Amino acid sequence: MSNSSVPAPFGDVDEVSRALQGAGYLASEEISTTVYLAAALGRPILVEGPAGVGKTALAAAMSQALDRRLVRLQCYEGVDEARALYEWNHAKQLLRITAEQGADWDELRTDIFGEEFLLPRPLLTAVRSEQPVVLLIDEVDKADEEMEGLLLELLSEFQVTIPELGTLRAQHHPLVVLTSNATRELSEALRRRCLFLHIDYPSAELEQRIVQSHVPELPDALAASVVRVVGALRALELRKAPSVAETVDWAGTLLSLGATELDPATVRRSLGVILKHNSDIELAHRKLELDRDLAG
Repeated sequence: MSNSSVPAPFGDVDEVSRALQGAGYLASEEISTTVYLAAALGRPILVEGPAGVGKTALAAAMSQALDRRLVRLQCYEGVDEARALYEWNHAKQLLRITAEQGADWDELRTDIFGEEFLLPRPLLTAVRSEQPVVLLIDEVDKADEEMEGLLLELLSEFQVTIPELGTLRAQHHPLVVLTSNATRELSEALRRRCLFLHIDYPSAELEQRIVQSHVPELPDALAASVVRVVGALRALELRKAPSVAETVDWAGTLLSLGATELDPATVRRSLGVILKHNSDIELAHRKLELDRDLAG
């Protein structure tokens, strides 16, 4: 993706909706409004909601809509500064030290902690980018609380401090999206710095539009049946409720199977596309009244 021409911020909320739709993301008015404000005010967005509702996809669509590079930090338990911000190329430093045996240590130390030996990770990459980027900090709730301290400096001033090099400030403030599945409570300090957006599973009407935008060959009636059954499945106490992406996958699967209607037999033999645990499939077989749900 070229960054040679960075578009101006969105003109209004409707322009956001059109741009996201052009990137394959059908957004609610609340989502479009929050994205517009984030771009206009230069504020990060904290997006919370269950897994599979399109939080990560929103950042990717924003990147495409603005023609900006997407820089992603995937958080996980134990992610630290070396994985998120930067680390030094120790092997290259050791080679330099070996090659310069006998050199003055003060001069050598200055040399091996220079730019040549720096390995930027996602946060530093976003700060140092010569063009504006979209920075996705994905599943921030999986990171340890200590990680939030590092993020606070970034989100407050869009700068990072490297002891050997000093403070590096962003040439262009990245448009930041943090996602969370709410597996732990995030600090109030982090929340204060962000615009907040909660994304839940879409309404049946919106989900049908999403399905038909990705699988346009699917008949309207079959698309409606797919969305209705997925909604019934989400109402069960499943280990993993079907995501919107899995709804789309199921619609494509049915099209590949040549299905013209969603009969109970077809549902039962294709449940593995949308349910990924055997206990969930067994629960669906026991609890879901397919004849009733398919009839609407």
